[in-house]
Amino acid sequence: MASLWDEASNSLRPLPSPLPSRYDVVLIGAGFTGLWTAFALTEIEPDLRIGILDKHRAGFGASGRNGGWCSSILPMSLDEIERRHGRDVALDLQKTMTATVDEIGETTARLGIDCDYRKGGTISLIRNEFQLARADAELASARRLGLGEEHMVRLSAEATARIVRAAGRPESNFQPGCAALHPRKLVDGLVETLVNRGVAIHEGVEVVDFDVHEVETDHGSIGADSIVLCTEAYGTTLPRRKRSVLPLYSLMIATEPLSDEIWNEIGLDQRTTFADHRQLIVYGQRTADGRLAFGGRGAPYHFGSRIEASYDTDDRVRRHLEEELLNLFPVLHGVRFTHHWGGPLGAPRDWTFSVEYEPRTGLGRAGGYVGDGVATSFLAGRTLAELICKKSTDRTRLPFVGHRSPLWEPEPARWIAVNGLAKAVARMDAVEARGRRPSRIVQKVVTRLTGG
Repeated sequence: MASLWDEASNSLRPLPSPLPSRYDVVLIGAGFTGLWTAFALTEIEPDLRIGILDKHRAGFGASGRNGGWCSSILPMSLDEIERRHGRDVALDLQKTMTATVDEIGETTARLGIDCDYRKGGTISLIRNEFQLARADAELASARRLGLGEEHMVRLSAEATARIVRAAGRPESNFQPGCAALHPRKLVDGLVETLVNRGVAIHEGVEVVDFDVHEVETDHGSIGADSIVLCTEAYGTTLPRRKRSVLPLYSLMIATEPLSDEIWNEIGLDQRTTFADHRQLIVYGQRTADGRLAFGGRGAPYHFGSRIEASYDTDDRVRRHLEEELLNLFPVLHGVRFTHHWGGPLGAPRDWTFSVEYEPRTGLGRAGGYVGDGVATSFLAGRTLAELICKKSTDRTRLPFVGHRSPLWEPEPARWIAVNGLAKAVARMDAVEARGRRPSRIVQKVVTRLTGG
């Protein structure tokens, strides 16, 4: 089965062109980070000569395959940000992310990009007493920082059912700062915008290596004043980035278009994105064409950070996702699941996304979104552009700028630890679903390793 999103891709592709000998700025990777950085650069300095290189096509990686959550949720917890940088910094970062969701809606509307953007918030269901404890802690953390109901609110079972009617009629935490969108339509819209602004997008060009002011590709070398790595999980294919980020697979399924009768049973009239408070992340949305798209973690990590097309689907994970969606919405029994797809996202060792640019060398990078990259890449791209153009702003002073995550452990320790952690988390969810408390030691280890 192919990606649901790719079926809506338009036919416009950047025209093939020979590589020039030089650009002012070269962006390695044509996903959201590279595209949004290029867009921000054209807004700040329209005369810059900008080239984007991608081994495959624009949006080939996570940018074109994700769950379509344009969310203010950060990959690391607010408690962890506060511990590292203090209350004021944590509060500023969260408010910046919340504003970013609205900025993306405003920007796409201004550019005429129809990407099915709908800001209906996100709802996280509370399905057992252990999930309730996590939901309470999440809400308490927000309140302690001074974030009120504009950031998160607890909904009763009755109020939750007015948004989504899941099995068991659970309570929930609701966050307004999230929109659903169609990621491939957003990629295609950005590509068209950039091409019209004179940005060169070179697809099918593999970067072999890069250094100060020079990028080596399988089509020749290119000089540049600034070279920025925007590859997310795919950066592991470059020798010097092998242990900088972990390619963690997340997979999805989608149903056939559902009838009005089924939607009346489920809800999600405002296309509110949905999840619950289990440990092993799941995520879903009601698509603009009336399907349920649902995804989650649990696919294995592959030795040596290998990335292969054959890993983009997994029958075991597909069956698990189908079962979980049917558990949430029993009305779906008998509905056809028409799509199954996935791909790797980038996980740094400390679960912290970052942006870095060194004016002296002209080298920069951004990434490490751990699956929360649709909105975060917009923020990262604007920040990168400001750093490249030597502008000091509130964004360039946020704590993700200049942050360097520690390297992942070498193999085989990496393979053993990551897959062992995934199995431990899955076991914790299964134990909790049966009403039993998981091992406290395992809980502490999981929290520590996942940025909780």
